[in-house]
Amino acid sequence: MNDYFERMNEEQMDAVTSTEGMVRVIAGAGSGKTRALTGRFAYLVNEIGILPGNILCVTFTNKAANEMRERIHRLTGDNDTGYINTFHGFCVSVLQEDSHIVSYPKSFLVLDNSDIDVMLQTIYDERGLSLRDMTFSQARDMIEILKLYERPGYYLDMIAMSLDELYKKYEDATTAKDIIFYGYLYQEKKCFGLDYNDLILFTLYIFDQNEEVKLKWQKRLEYIMVDEFQDIDRPQYVLMEKLRGYHNNLFIVGDPDQTIYSWRGANGRYLTDFEKDHDDVKTIMMMKNYRSTPEILAAANSLIDKNKTRIKKDLIASLGSGKKVVCHRGLNQEAEAKWIAEKIKDMIAGGIRPGDITILYRAHYVTRSVEEELLKEKIPYTIYSGVQFFGRAEIKDALSYLRMIAYKDDLSFLRICNKPKRNIGKRRISFLQEYADRHDMSLYESLKMNLEDPLFKGTKAASFVSLIDEYAESADGRQISDLLSSILNESGYEKMLRTEGSQERLDNLAELKQSIYDYETTCGEETDLGHYLSHVALFSNADTAEHAEKIKLMTVHAAKGLEFPYVFLCGMCEGIFPSRKVLTLDAMEEERRLAFVAITRAEKELYLTMSGGRNLDGSPRYPSRFVLDIDQDLIEYTEKPDEGLIREASEYIRRKDSFLAPESSLETFQPGTRVEHKIFGTGEIVDVDMQKKAHIVLFDDMDTPRAISFRAKLVKV
Repeated sequence: MNDYFERMNEEQMDAVTSTEGMVRVIAGAGSGKTRALTGRFAYLVNEIGILPGNILCVTFTNKAANEMRERIHRLTGDNDTGYINTFHGFCVSVLQEDSHIVSYPKSFLVLDNSDIDVMLQTIYDERGLSLRDMTFSQARDMIEILKLYERPGYYLDMIAMSLDELYKKYEDATTAKDIIFYGYLYQEKKCFGLDYNDLILFTLYIFDQNEEVKLKWQKRLEYIMVDEFQDIDRPQYVLMEKLRGYHNNLFIVGDPDQTIYSWRGANGRYLTDFEKDHDDVKTIMMMKNYRSTPEILAAANSLIDKNKTRIKKDLIASLGSGKKVVCHRGLNQEAEAKWIAEKIKDMIAGGIRPGDITILYRAHYVTRSVEEELLKEKIPYTIYSGVQFFGRAEIKDALSYLRMIAYKDDLSFLRICNKPKRNIGKRRISFLQEYADRHDMSLYESLKMNLEDPLFKGTKAASFVSLIDEYAESADGRQISDLLSSILNESGYEKMLRTEGSQERLDNLAELKQSIYDYETTCGEETDLGHYLSHVALFSNADTAEHAEKIKLMTVHAAKGLEFPYVFLCGMCEGIFPSRKVLTLDAMEEERRLAFVAITRAEKELYLTMSGGRNLDGSPRYPSRFVLDIDQDLIEYTEKPDEGLIREASEYIRRKDSFLAPESSLETFQPGTRVEHKIFGTGEIVDVDMQKKAHIVLFDDMDTPRAISFRAKLVKV
């Protein structure tokens, strides 16, 4: 232990030994907060003599909790590592002891998304709902919003009502929202299931209802430590406040500059305003960074300083000087990706391990051109938290539609003949396969020969055949990008994705269309459909053998908490990073924090890349404001951007910012509220779409409802 503590700096040691009362640690990126947390746990056990079972240490992921348990076990030598868990994992421990208070057995079921979808399918089947009424993803989000915000006392129904009473509420429900919500509560109670929101809210209810049980847990947990405090939401905050009520020993660690999860309820104010909400708070600033070179940290500090709502602080470098941050702008996406691949190839040739190189990006669709170039250069890579671009289901489906137009092959037929649903299921496929085998023909020909068979009455087989034949006849001379856009629309495939609420999959299809357009522009007269399909097969059928060393590709969100020697941050263009979906000033500051997280993942070298050219909608592609936010003396450009381009980009950003609303101005109303619109007049809120940030309003003078953005000022009447 002495050796362990000797390697700590003054601030880390202060955090370890400040054991009593309310302690807040503002821990900058790479400042060794995990070392301080584990060291503090070991100090409490080894030096003070606290029993591990009397310490609660909360982290945000099971992976982080497991790693912390291992570290603490090595430091203390004790198999008992107390309560080192996620919020939800800790609540499971409480409920396993005390669930009888809410009339649940100790063997209750913890539900994940797949369990919830099975329940939703049962409800949809029973009440005649379809995905057009609400996708499963939308239903899960709606249930969460109802539980946390709109109907926070819902669990009283689950606890107090009998199964019959809950079923009656479900049976009497008339709107899709109420049918799904009460049907779900009934299904939960029926199997004694609890989802993640229930775990915390049921625990809070137990503490509110039973002083004896609350006091038992408060006395047991003599010391409470919470990691990543900037990411906690309201119920988690309330839970920590209740648990610390007896011993009053709460130790929190976080970095307000790494608050990147507000979209899932996180509120960085709990960290920044901690001393306003509590008396006698000791604040320790851990700013010494042990991860990155001074050059990388200077760029990170310069970027995040542009945020207005933050605790003013700068990371302090402890490593020796390294290389400047490099920025490259390609003429287009392909040129950007080609530069990245060639640079990585040179780095590997120079002795750098592929496993030390990571490519980060804002969204998965950005990887398409990068993956193509890596495959061309035979550079092995792996994608974390994602599937390789040409391996994604929607990309395979889209290419299968093109292959059906060109070849009408069996593999493509089997993949898309029932996407979207055409009632061509297993039984009918088996019939077609038997017929095709007997008559030595393809499955598509087999279908054409049997359209009049009674087996295919009531299916959409005829319209599918008509669609493919029509496109096969008109394919010559048409642009492939136009062909794909048109067939994905007419087939109903994109409508199916919109109905499912699969925006990321739609973004991937948009990226595929962009890649085809770029291919057509590059190849000129050679761009017939067969030529393109041969070209793309090189990527979709690439060698997938395992390699001992691979470079890593991942989103910035997935990279949080990790570090890499060499980082490429690609797609640094307006509309990509920051995302085009940002609507408010607060959301833009969160995007900047996300860029800060990305930059501070790099240890030795950082490369920022962007592309010129145009987006699919014809708009020019401008450099990201986050590159322009950095003091330009801190960046080494492979080619200095044209002053005219910088002026254009700055003007575009200024115009874009003029449309960003303050978060406080985005007032939301509950369904049933009467509102007035400055142009459409009065109407009633019939629903709220939190994903699209829109009110669904049925105006008095209209027959159908309209989706009105939160940005549009509605006045309650």
